[in-house]
Amino acid sequence: MADALKEKILRQLIADKGREVKEATPKDIYYALASIVNEEVKQQWFQTRKYYKDEKLKEVYYLSMEFLIGRLLESNLLNYGMLDEAKTALEQMGFNPQEVFAEEHDAGLGNGGLGRLAACFLDSLASLNYPGHGFGIRYRYGLFEQRIIHGNQVELPDYWLTDPYPWESRTEEEAVVIQFHGDVHMYKRNDGTLEFEYKNTDKVMAVPYDIPVVGYENGTVNTLRLWSAESIFSNTSDRLEGNKQFYRDLAHERSIEQISGFLYPDDSSYEGKELRLKQQYFLVSASIQNILKHFKTNNRMSLSKLAEKVVIQVNDTHPSLAIPELMRILMDEEGFSWENAWQVTTKVFAYTNHTTLSEALETWPTDMIKSLLPRIFMIIDEINNRFCQGIWFDHEELRDKIPELAIIAYERVHMARLAIVGSFSVNGVAKIHTEILKKKEMKDFYTLFPDKFNNKTNGITHRRWLMQANPKLAELITDVIGPQWIKRPKQLISLLKHSSDSALLERFDQVKHENKKELANYIKQHIGITVDERSIFDVQIKRLHEYKRQLLNVFHIIYLYNELKENPNQDMTPRTFIFGAKAAPSYHLAKEVIKLINTVASIVNYDPSVKDRLKVIFMENYNVSIAEKIIPAADISEQISTASKEASGTGNMKMMMNGALTLGTMDGANIEINDLVGDRNMFIFGLSADEVLEYYQHGGYHARDLYNTDDRIKRILDQLNQGEFGVHNIEFKDIYYNILYHNDPYFVLKDFEPYLETHELAERAYRDRMTWLNMSVTNIAYSGKFSSDQTIQEYATDIWKLKRK
Repeated sequence: MADALKEKILRQLIADKGREVKEATPKDIYYALASIVNEEVKQQWFQTRKYYKDEKLKEVYYLSMEFLIGRLLESNLLNYGMLDEAKTALEQMGFNPQEVFAEEHDAGLGNGGLGRLAACFLDSLASLNYPGHGFGIRYRYGLFEQRIIHGNQVELPDYWLTDPYPWESRTEEEAVVIQFHGDVHMYKRNDGTLEFEYKNTDKVMAVPYDIPVVGYENGTVNTLRLWSAESIFSNTSDRLEGNKQFYRDLAHERSIEQISGFLYPDDSSYEGKELRLKQQYFLVSASIQNILKHFKTNNRMSLSKLAEKVVIQVNDTHPSLAIPELMRILMDEEGFSWENAWQVTTKVFAYTNHTTLSEALETWPTDMIKSLLPRIFMIIDEINNRFCQGIWFDHEELRDKIPELAIIAYERVHMARLAIVGSFSVNGVAKIHTEILKKKEMKDFYTLFPDKFNNKTNGITHRRWLMQANPKLAELITDVIGPQWIKRPKQLISLLKHSSDSALLERFDQVKHENKKELANYIKQHIGITVDERSIFDVQIKRLHEYKRQLLNVFHIIYLYNELKENPNQDMTPRTFIFGAKAAPSYHLAKEVIKLINTVASIVNYDPSVKDRLKVIFMENYNVSIAEKIIPAADISEQISTASKEASGTGNMKMMMNGALTLGTMDGANIEINDLVGDRNMFIFGLSADEVLEYYQHGGYHARDLYNTDDRIKRILDQLNQGEFGVHNIEFKDIYYNILYHNDPYFVLKDFEPYLETHELAERAYRDRMTWLNMSVTNIAYSGKFSSDQTIQEYATDIWKLKRK
């Protein structure tokens, strides 16, 4: 098999580049191999679409501003069952497979957990033979490319499309027109119904680029469709004559291209906010038009029966404008009455909420929506009026709550409220998150719509995060319990029978050590720092936000450093603290934490008195591919968010699946991990969600009291304030003042002592290798529960009502 693939690669190389293998670069080989995989994909892609059409299956469409899909060559080879032979063929040709795979840029289509979840869900939909597709935006630039310069995060453009992207295919014939601004004219027809006409609108062309989503060894290939914003002018001859007009057109074209230019443009200005709103409407209008065209082509049914064949999952609030957009098309273009259009719409949409943070629940100024989307605002206003009237007449006990429930309130449009009112299902993403939504954040909506609310705990695809990222561990698992777990990940529970087998545990230990050695080599090669592969690899890799509390982690590192300076001969297990994080460009405090991590690293890593017992590594430009290197090597998984703030988390699941032990708060999916593995197999500390919410509601917490009574805390904060970790005295004062003068809003000081104590417990456990390995294998055994296959099965059964292919 490998020989045959090798011959195909050689032929493709000559066809593509006119080169023999001895002249080829790893990039040449990457494109040749991608072309071969694409040929395999295209036939099955066609057959899958034909099957869905012929069988007239109900399909789910997943609308998301992010799809963090990572590199696809290795993933597609794995799902086609070609990965091993491809690696062999590449090695026979004299190429390192990982160097070839690394030629692919990570697609700049997402930022963090939201986008990675969406990618995992698409993978599971295809692998479970469900008809499901994604809709997103084809950003020319990703979030940003992070560079650390003098410890500071510096943002550079992430132009991930520098080289041709072999997985996408442009489908220009299915382009649609999106309209912004303009005037809405209303006319009364002879039958008394209303007709709406749009004039003087700015028109934008949405051109689709399709990426195949390959199922695991089952012949199913679904579609991720990404929209690119382009001018409706096909070329300069379409423009009006005249120099001034030409330059106006050119400027207009550039403004259009900005719609699909950047993921999350800076919204600190009015123009930036409007661009984000444009992006959201651009995505949903193009997608809804496409979905309705597809329905009409494939089903000889009235649009009144749309919900029988279509379900649309809104991933967070960003695509909520899909609800009024469907209403607009049904009424203005298809002649539906309001009542009939609303009946169809509310049977089609389902909404996933991803946060309890009030600042993350999107709102838009009413004037901005009125100006940019006048007809959409009229529809939202009518939805709001009818909803509020319904509360007034049918729920007298909630009349006083109308301002807190209204979709339009205090000159703002509340997108989460729109999504709840317009959807038939509202789900949280972990048990605690859903309970907080029902009992606190969305309590009154739950009173109104108790049947809408449900929980669907997030999941991860074990194909990428275990089989692909950690092939040695996957091979060992198969050797021990057989291959059934690959298609039924819950079968990993069979490992429990072997969790006390010392010979097996030693094999697991060897795999972990090899992974740590590979990561240590990568760190040495890319960062220039030597780390002890026998040390505890303590990992926190996630978006930089105050509630995720990277600050608590770095305070602990400073504490350990202080202890070693005072007592250089103390007995301490060597530790390597590994961070990966990007901070939003305008999030000053988060960027200060990145600077602090790197400043502490520059001191700790080069202090000879520490004797290499403490190392701090910040992995620059953290992305999916870097995560795939870190996660298999992790010993401790830091999941230390302020309780009640993390909706779910998926990094906890990825590291659990790779044998890392969770050190965290009872927050998000940590609670469900704890339900499975128990206190004996993870390290829990800190305030509970109820205690945090009690402090927020009634007060009683005073950070300064801890500063005044705990010498360790006082010393760390004084070190920040007095410039011990800065070039000058003002460095890190914002962190100091936020803790003491804003009363430590995320309880870093309150959880500091239990965090230290829990780390000491973890260190003692690590020294007992057999006990630690038993805990590690136990975590792997239970991790199948968090496969996204399980999550998608629940969505498909409980919400989407899908049938398998």
